[in-house]
Amino acid sequence: MTATSPPSDADEARDAASARERILDAAFEAFMEHGYASTSTLEIATRARVSKRELYTRVGNKQAILVAAISARATRMQLPVDVPVPHDRESLAHVLTTFGAQTLREITEPDVVAVFRLAIAEAVHAPEVARTLDAIGRETVRAAVRQIMARAREAGLLDGNKAELAEQFGALLWGNVMVNLLLGVAERPSSREATARARVAADAFMQLHPSAIRTGRKARKA
Repeated sequence: MTATSPPSDADEARDAASARERILDAAFEAFMEHGYASTSTLEIATRARVSKRELYTRVGNKQAILVAAISARATRMQLPVDVPVPHDRESLAHVLTTFGAQTLREITEPDVVAVFRLAIAEAVHAPEVARTLDAIGRETVRAAVRQIMARAREAGLLDGNKAELAEQFGALLWGNVMVNLLLGVAERPSSREATARARVAADAFMQLHPSAIRTGRKARKA
C-alpha cells in the first residue's frame, strides 16, 4: 500500500488562494446580478463551491467580501508611476499622450466600469466601497500625473502647482467619457481613439501652459 504524502505548505497556500479567488469572483457576479443587499453569503458560498465557514475564514463577512471583490478589480487601475523624465516640450507632450492613452484604455475596461457602477449603487449601504475604489485606483492615477507634472516643473517646462496641473490635464483627458460609459450611452473607446483623445488633451494642455523657460520663469516647488 502506497502512503499518501501530506499536503505541503505550498499546496495549502495554492488551495487557499484558489478558494479566495473563487469566492471573490462568485461574489462579484452575484452582486452585479442581484445587488449587494439581495445577495446572501450562502449564495456566494454555493457559487464558489465552498462552505460558509470557509467563506468567512478566507475573506470575512459580506461587507468584507464586497470590499475585497472591489479591491481585486480596482488594482487593474494601478498604473506604473516610474514615468520617464521629460527633457523638453516635445517629450512632455509625448509622455502625457502615452500616459493618457494607457489610462483611458485601463479605466474603460468593462470590468473596471462595472466596479464603478457597483460602487455607485452601494454608495449608501457600503460607502467604504467607493473609498476603496478611490484610494486603490483613482488616487494611483492622480499620483502618477502629479509626478509627471513635478518632473516637468523641475525641468523648467511648466510653472504652477503640480496638483492643480494634474487635475487640469485629467479634466481635458476625461471630459464626459466615464459618465457616458456609466450611463451606457457611449461605447468604450478603441485603442486608436484613446490615443487620439490623449493626444488632443496633451496638445490642449501644452497650449494652456507656455514654456516656463521661454517666459523666463522658474518652476516653483509646491
